[in-house]
Amino acid sequence: MSDTDRLEPTAGSETEGPTEPTEEPEHPGWLSLGEILKNNDPIFAKSLFLIGYHFSCNIYVLGGSYLTAVDPGNDYTGLMELFRRGTKPEEIRKIVLTHGHRDHAMGTFELLRYPPVMENKDLEIILHEAGPREFKEMVRETGQRLTEVRGGETLDLSGSPWEVIHTPGHTIDGITLYHAPTNTALTGDVILPHAMADIDKQAGGRLDHYLYSVRTLLKRQIRTILPGHGVPVASDGRTAIEQTYEALLMKIIGAQGPIPWLEGAKALAQRGLLEEAVFCCDKELASKPENLTALQLKALSLNDLGRCEESVTVFDAILSRQSNHPHALAGKGHALLGLGEYGKSLEYFDRVLAIAPDFKEAQVFKGMALYLCGRYDEAMDIDVFRTEFAGRFKEQLEQMSQTETGESSRSS
Repeated sequence: MSDTDRLEPTAGSETEGPTEPTEEPEHPGWLSLGEILKNNDPIFAKSLFLIGYHFSCNIYVLGGSYLTAVDPGNDYTGLMELFRRGTKPEEIRKIVLTHGHRDHAMGTFELLRYPPVMENKDLEIILHEAGPREFKEMVRETGQRLTEVRGGETLDLSGSPWEVIHTPGHTIDGITLYHAPTNTALTGDVILPHAMADIDKQAGGRLDHYLYSVRTLLKRQIRTILPGHGVPVASDGRTAIEQTYEALLMKIIGAQGPIPWLEGAKALAQRGLLEEAVFCCDKELASKPENLTALQLKALSLNDLGRCEESVTVFDAILSRQSNHPHALAGKGHALLGLGEYGKSLEYFDRVLAIAPDFKEAQVFKGMALYLCGRYDEAMDIDVFRTEFAGRFKEQLEQMSQTETGESSRSS
């Protein structure tokens, strides 16, 4: 592991105090990935795994119609052992780097020392376009093929399709390889079991990028994780991703330890991190489904994210318990506005104003709904809408009205 790859515990993991040094166990060497994962799928059965030494990463060799090495490490003995097992250096036709840290990348040049590889010029080295400039220059000088990716590509690796997902954060050039048929992700240092990689600012790492990357991975169906350090996760990959996500959320809000999910949701919503607020609300509701505050914060966050259909469902859950909850009524009316159901939204604004006539937000939204229904005079009779919002939003409201009219004419 490189100096920049310091690890922090993720949410749900435990750290222990100092212990007496013990004799290091013998390194297991190259192992069958299928045996480690207890999975006979050919994508695993034909592939090999070498757990990283102290200053190197895990190395994966994907088998198939040819061999692909993912992160060849930084310890020449690993590849030497692989070749002593009978693998020929020239059988490795591709190398993919999850990012450009030395402990992941420099083994590339160890492979290039073998004459058949250097002479054949048949090796393709794949990395993100933001990878280290010096490394790319060194590869080009060898005459081997360099392929730079951006994310979104599908690579043929040993005869199987792997999608490239750009996952910056630990470094700017981080990528994850995703094999959809087996729900498997090669995550480099973005997702590690029970730990979170440090953010290497010198390599372009950023906390907000890291959060975006993990959020992206949460949207995929991932069961198996092949990390850059530590033991592969056979079937509980989503939990490992969630633990990293939770650790990032705690880091963002400056928490020194675990805090209640609802408090975290409020802090994240105040920072405009609405998807993260929804995530925390869901965690709170998993154990306390009747928590109206969590339901309301989730619904409001969904509204602001434009996920209006989902927010309507949550507001309905609140109104089934408290039918005259003014904020839930106003929120559902707002969501219906977002769905283009202007007339239906008026029912909810009227119900709010019958309970709380001075509810300014409900007055404004009612004015918007009336305007969009073509009832302009009634909208302008609402003082707060006319004086504070009509001038500011007139052009926007007219565009929304014209769009609605155009869609109606096309459907007819």
